[in-house]
Amino acid sequence: MAVLQTYTTTGIREDLADIIYNISPTDTPFMSGVGKNKATNTLHQWQTDTLTAVAANAKVEGATISYPTLTSTTKVGNYTQISTKACQVSATDDAVNTAGRNTELAYQVAKSAKELKRDMENALLSNVAAAAGDATTARALGGVVTWMTSNVSAGTGGSGAGAGAIRTDGTQRAFTETLLRSTLKTTWDNGGNPNVIMLNGFNKQKLSFFTGGATRFDKAEDKRLMTSIDVYESDFGTMQVIPNRWIRKANSTSARRGQDVLLLEMDFWAVSFLRDFKLQKPAQTADADQRFLVVEYTLEAKNEGSSGLITDVTTS
Repeated sequence: MAVLQTYTTTGIREDLADIIYNISPTDTPFMSGVGKNKATNTLHQWQTDTLTAVAANAKVEGATISYPTLTSTTKVGNYTQISTKACQVSATDDAVNTAGRNTELAYQVAKSAKELKRDMENALLSNVAAAAGDATTARALGGVVTWMTSNVSAGTGGSGAGAGAIRTDGTQRAFTETLLRSTLKTTWDNGGNPNVIMLNGFNKQKLSFFTGGATRFDKAEDKRLMTSIDVYESDFGTMQVIPNRWIRKANSTSARRGQDVLLLEMDFWAVSFLRDFKLQKPAQTADADQRFLVVEYTLEAKNEGSSGLITDVTTS
């Protein structure tokens, strides 16, 4: 007797799960961790200042008062950058019955918003110089590493002018606890109190094997192997260790493809918005629904001396 099997049966309904699986990372640790300010011009400016050096200060009775030459504050600024994402879905595509989302347009808008935030994180951590732009060239914000100049440990040939100027990458070298400790000391000596170490996955694993001058003990009865350091207790305070997938990697020759380790005092960094995130609906020009996401923002480096940078470290 012939048995009817699924291989020849017509009309079997499609078995499609009503969910969409996407493992693309969407975390933005830097942008999420710093403050949010308001910009009111395409050149967003702020002021920095320092105290005079400590001196022996003892005067005799009745001494004549002497008045030193005072210094004014320093004004610095960064340009706002416009970042956008657009999506367009045909009216038919938005009308059909789809799995895993209510409408295709809503799904694509949500996806575009996540992509836009990742682009912003990349810009904020980049080695792109601040630029005013013109009618044919987009304005650009200077990323974190373009501001770092006071407390920098760089490889041979590495240098940076700070103030939003592009830095020159040096020859790569391994990330070591000695580099970390010395840069922390320099940063503290100059008045900084970093509370976050931000670095990529490879160097996060390297840091997790730093000894910190202590001996590790694992209890066999716990049946757990502890190999991660998420909090680094330094001589100058407690620091949270945060891996960041979007940490800048040099775009030069293979001998200079080092990466950055940021020692950040988070309160001294902010993202300032001239135009906050806005979803616009352009005039319809086709049998399709169109949406346009736009944001205009910049990086505010309130005082770069608060933080440190270990750059040109190997990534593999």
